Amino acid sequence: MHIPDLAPVVLNRRSTVLGVIGLLALPATHANAATPAKTKKQPAQPGVWPHASQVPGGVGRLSLGPSAKRPQAFAGDVPLLVLGDAIEWTALVGIPLAAEPGEASIAMRAEGKPERQIAYTVAPKQYREQRLTVAPRTVDLSPEDQARYERERDHQATVMATLTDMRADASLQMRVPVPGRRSSSFGLRRVFNGQSRNPHSGMDIAAGTGTPVLAPLPGKVIDTGDYFFNGGTVWLDHGGGLLTMYCHLSRVDVKVGDVLKTGEPLAAVGATGRVTGPHLHWSVMLNRAMVDPALFIAA
Repeated sequence: MHIPDLAPVVLNRRSTVLGVIGLLALPATHANAATPAKTKKQPAQPGVWPHASQVPGGVGRLSLGPSAKRPQAFAGDVPLLVLGDAIEWTALVGIPLAAEPGEASIAMRAEGKPERQIAYTVAPKQYREQRLTVAPRTVDLSPEDQARYERERDHQATVMATLTDMRADASLQMRVPVPGRRSSSFGLRRVFNGQSRNPHSGMDIAAGTGTPVLAPLPGKVIDTGDYFFNGGTVWLDHGGGLLTMYCHLSRVDVKVGDVLKTGEPLAAVGATGRVTGPHLHWSVMLNRAMVDPALFIAA
């Protein structure tokens, strides 16, 4: 859920299931290395998705070099999505919104070779602030609503830990799931009824109630539900730790286990959960970090 910012969640050092939905991932724990290899700053590559943006809430594209077989890569103990071929493999690193600017690294493991650390730099980024007025009960929760939120948070944590295989040559250019104006961008610092909450962990697209929501990539439905903050919700698994979430839906047209092609309908826009009007909240998660959906779509 993208705005469960009311109760702190304590994570141990080795935790891989992140229970805070919305500011979903803390910086991954990185193994130490005496002399880690450092990646060069990559220029924008037209036609390559997701675009590289090594900032909190962005995506790093880190070269792993050539290898006969697809290598493995990890941020702490969280597996990373690796795409490419024997000539050039690339690890895609979802950078959490909570990541501190500065040096970070991932671990690479290739068959027959010792583990290698690959360093990269997280650049700072300042996101704007957004002030919203919503129903008081969705900011100052009753004991019953708090208990419901905590149950839903724990369930969603299991959904977010989904990791399935993906073809190494898969295209990750996404189609926008619903036409409309972006009414709230990723990363905005949210203030509800004067109270500061977690940054906005997705893209809001203004559209009328009932507008069809379409799958941006091929994917499998791994969760549906009606949640306290998010209202009607669908999660899709696109493989390799790449997940997408759709919230505030007026209607859900799929069930868990359904497999969708790009452009197939999955739900309808609504105004359920904590909202100020009908719209689609669309989140993209990569290696358990919410990242900017704009990096996966054409401008």
